[in-house]
Amino acid sequence: MKFNTKTIHGGQENTDPAYGSVMPPIYQTSTYSQDTPGGHKGFEYSRSGNPTRTALENSIASIENGKYGMAFGSGLAAIDAVLKLLKPGDEVVSTNDLYGGSYRLFTSIFKDFGIKFNFIGMQNAEDIEKHITENTKLIWVETPTNPMMNIIDIEAAAKIAKKHHVLLGVDNTFATPYLQQPLDLGADLVMHSATKYLGGHSDVVMGVLAVKDKELADRLYFVQNASGAVAGPQDSFLVLRGIKTLHLRVQRHCENGKAVAEYLNNHPKVDKVYWPGLENHPNHEIAKKQMKDFGGMVSFTTKGNLLEDAVSFVEKLKVFTLAESLGGVESLAGHPASMTHASIPKEEREKTGVVDSLIRLSVGVEDEEDLIEDLKQALG
Repeated sequence: MKFNTKTIHGGQENTDPAYGSVMPPIYQTSTYSQDTPGGHKGFEYSRSGNPTRTALENSIASIENGKYGMAFGSGLAAIDAVLKLLKPGDEVVSTNDLYGGSYRLFTSIFKDFGIKFNFIGMQNAEDIEKHITENTKLIWVETPTNPMMNIIDIEAAAKIAKKHHVLLGVDNTFATPYLQQPLDLGADLVMHSATKYLGGHSDVVMGVLAVKDKELADRLYFVQNASGAVAGPQDSFLVLRGIKTLHLRVQRHCENGKAVAEYLNNHPKVDKVYWPGLENHPNHEIAKKQMKDFGGMVSFTTKGNLLEDAVSFVEKLKVFTLAESLGGVESLAGHPASMTHASIPKEEREKTGVVDSLIRLSVGVEDEEDLIEDLKQALG
């Protein structure tokens, strides 16, 4: 199957065996009857497995060109499961420009369990190797990164990981499988906050993983069941429904993202624009190589780098909604320094470019002209 067909049919049975429903039913049940002890039809307790969640997990595996998928209660729960593969004394090399929630999980939770984290710039993939030691067990990559849209060469990172027998995990939330498939580029596992583009309608919180290797999948399934941070059937249904239009939505996100980035890039009050599709964007050529298009996430700073200018801008927006999160059909605006990345100390976040005037836009699928007009009036 080609990708657009996979979003609708990938990993799915044609119809439900009970009544022939085209969409997988929502199995809102905690447990399942057995004919004899252990004699069930593949499901015994919904923490361990649920038919609706299984349908979603099969879909995730399909669109990421993996063999195994897992759905969790949130993106952070999915990352949490990955980190539970590690033990005290293990080390992780992570990009220094990553989602604030991931940073908080690493430094405020797992650091206390004896896992060491090295946060480095990964724009030059060769720099990763300098930080690998005999204790390194995981390289954690976001690309494009949140919120600076930095591009990391997944294929180059994968070669380094394999050379040193280290796992490579890629947070593919911003790109989505429509634009980028890390497993095909050599990653061992791929993670999404399905809350964003996979769900696509700002009505669900969920995280997913996809892998190719059975041994790794079995370890992650064990953690999923043992720790219990699983996605419920209703949420699984919503994300599965969202995936069926992923290719349609992300293409429009990309088209509108380009229009917004180019408008901002030519605005006299705007200082810097961060969007991988701009030819002067760092690692633009790598983005062209590993992505189908450049996405709908755009960040920018205003001249003077004043906090009050950023606050004034987001307060004036009418079509864009001031809110955390991203990836829904509606356009959202955020102020990372005080919202999504507030958990990162000011000194640390400013090293990566998350300054007080930085604004992050999740460009939705509205009419392009309405979005441009909204930005125009808010900038003044």
